[in-house]
Order: sequence, then C-alpha cells, then structure tokens
Amino acid sequence: MLTKEPSLICCLVCLFMSPVVGQENWPEFRGPTADGHAAGTTLPLELNHKAHLKWKTAIHGKGWSSPVVWGNQVWLTTATEDGKQMSAICVDLDSGKILRDQVIHQNETPAFCHPTNSYASPTPAIEEGRVYLHFGSYGTTCLDTKTGETIWQRTDLECDHFRGPGSSPILYDDKLFVAFDGFDQQYVVALDKQTGKTVWRTNRDIDYGTNNGDLMKAYGTGRVFEVDGRPILVYPSAVATLAYDVKTGRQLWKVYHDGMNASARPLMTGNGLLILTNGMGKMVAVNPSGEGDITKTNTVWMISKGVTRKPSQLIIDDRLFMVSDKGIASAIDVATGDIVWQERIGGAFSASPIYDGEKIFAFSESGDIHVFRPAGEFVPLGKMKLGDGFKASPAVVGGKMILRSFSDLYCLSSEN
Repeated sequence: MLTKEPSLICCLVCLFMSPVVGQENWPEFRGPTADGHAAGTTLPLELNHKAHLKWKTAIHGKGWSSPVVWGNQVWLTTATEDGKQMSAICVDLDSGKILRDQVIHQNETPAFCHPTNSYASPTPAIEEGRVYLHFGSYGTTCLDTKTGETIWQRTDLECDHFRGPGSSPILYDDKLFVAFDGFDQQYVVALDKQTGKTVWRTNRDIDYGTNNGDLMKAYGTGRVFEVDGRPILVYPSAVATLAYDVKTGRQLWKVYHDGMNASARPLMTGNGLLILTNGMGKMVAVNPSGEGDITKTNTVWMISKGVTRKPSQLIIDDRLFMVSDKGIASAIDVATGDIVWQERIGGAFSASPIYDGEKIFAFSESGDIHVFRPAGEFVPLGKMKLGDGFKASPAVVGGKMILRSFSDLYCLSSEN
C-alpha cells in the first residue's frame, strides 16, 4: 500500500498532469546517458496502481540482465538455473507479447555460478537493427532484431568467471567493448560491431597484491567520457580502475582504490570528477586527467560509510544519491565527498535507482519500491510493493517504465 505525506498531495496532482515527453530508446545498462536518468519523463508515483499497469509478461528461467528498448522492441536475456541453456527474449513494447524466445547457447557442462548471481546477468546493448547479447565467456552474439538471425558470434573469448559473469557490453562509435575480469585472466576487448572481429585486446595492468583469483574478479561496465578534448574508455576492475584509448586500447592511466567485484558504472560530476566505486563499500572521486598511476596525485576524496556495493548511483546537480545494498539511502556533496544526509530505508538492494527529473525510484530484492525526492534532506514520497523482487534495473521510454522482477516483466505507464 502506498503511503505519502499529506503536504505533498497538491504536488503529486501536478506530477500526474505534467506532459510526458520521454526518450524513445533505452539502449544499454543505465540508459542512453549511462547514468540512470530518464530524460523528459514524469513517472507515476503509484507504480503498483492497476491504472498504470499496461501489461505483465512471465519470463522463464533465471536472469538479472536489465531490459533494453529500441523502437517497439524490448530485449532481455535469461538462462536455465543450471546454465545449460541461455536465451534471448524479445517482447512487444505495446502489448507485452513475446515476439522471440530463442536459445543462444547450449552448455553441456557450465561452470559454477554463485546463487546470488545468474548465468544471464549482463545487460544487452541495442541499436537500430542489431542487438548484442553477452553471456561472459560463454559467448557474445549479434542478432538481427527484425529476423532474429545471427549476424556474428564469438565464443573464443575466455576467462574463468568463477562465480558467474556480470559485465555488460557497451557500444561506442563502431566498437563493442567488453571486460573479462575473471579468476584466471583479466582483460578488456574491443570488437568490430559489424563483424565481431577483435579490434584490440588489452590485458589489465594491475598489481592485485595477491595470487588469489577470487580477489581479482569484477563485474564492471565501462563508460566513455570526454576528457581534455578526447574520448577515453574508463573500466573499473578489482583493486583499480583503468582508462584506455578507445581506438587503440592503449592504457592511459590507472587509479588504485582497493576492493573486488566492482559493478557500479562510473559517473562524472558537473565539475569533471570521476566517481568510482570499488565493489566493497568504498567510493572515490578522481580527476581523470593525466597518464600513468594517478592514484596519489588525482584522488580528490574518498568515503566508505553507507556506500553501495552492487547498485549504481545517481548524480543530480551537485549531489550524488545512492541506496546501498543494505538499504541506506544517502546524499553526498560531489565536490567534497561530505555526507549531506543518510537514512535507513531498509531492505536489500541490487538493482540501480532511476531518476525521472523529479523523483528517485529505488527497487529492493523483496519487491519494495521506494520513492524519494533529491533534496538537501531525505524527503520520502512513497513506498509500494510490486512483484516478487528486483535485481535487474528498469528501462524508461516515452513515459513507460519496463521493470523486470525475478519472474515477470512489467510495463508501467504514466498514462491512465
């Protein structure tokens, strides 16, 4: 049941009356701007209200990949719990009808995957006519979105994920970038998006300080930023984050920040600082200029109180907002790293929050959806229950939220 503050009733009426002009596509993990912002969209506060549920579609298997949307197609991946079969699913955005459900990989003896992970955790990347499906070392496949036919496939990029894959592919220019941070080897590869051929491959140049491969794993998804007039590819890993030349793969710099299992996407503040999260409860702000080891010279601030381990964060104006795995919501001053406020909202979180321009939505593993305002103090707007729990992060297109629970895919609309 939704709960809200009486003083906000007039404001909420205005939210429902606001015109909806949202982006048309959600092409990768965290959306078109890679930061969880749903530009030009005002989402309904009462997401669990029947008037806003356009459709609900059951999704077989187990998968934590987030949905991506292009045009009228919603794509996501799933797998059998034992990992012997990995599939791609395409759903019609308007009706929720499954348009395609096709097996991509058959695995006779899949490697171990930790129960908290899945064999289909990496989020696809999509563009006009093509969807790129990634299952870690099991394979990377490009499908024609109109016919479902395989354009190219790579199954020779190896690593021992040890507890299952997690890094999502990203598109930039004419390349598809993927990180393989495994137990046995760690590298970043750029593939020609047209052919799947390797453009460059660069091994991680990191002193992990250990021979234990379990401490070298990461699940990070990279991001391209423009720094000093040129694009650079920033890829988190265990212990450190590295930056690469997008064309050649040459390593530009690295920052040591400890940790392992890094999964949050990097963010950039309005004043040009990179926000990096190490996967073990520590976050650093870094000046991304320079080359070589810039740890001592370019680290501006560090915090370790209430920091998220799995979910990515949001930067809104001069504040960073996050909800930690253990249900602590925080606002951080991005210039100084000072904690503006922290509030325990409870629950466990893996999915990343989104921002519709007015409200932040956070999705728990038990199916609770918390809504709060990005302000100088914690301003809760509501809490509701939907589905059986969330580990995937939502997609938002044209006033519609596409939300994947453990067992179903929902389309929730701002239109009654």
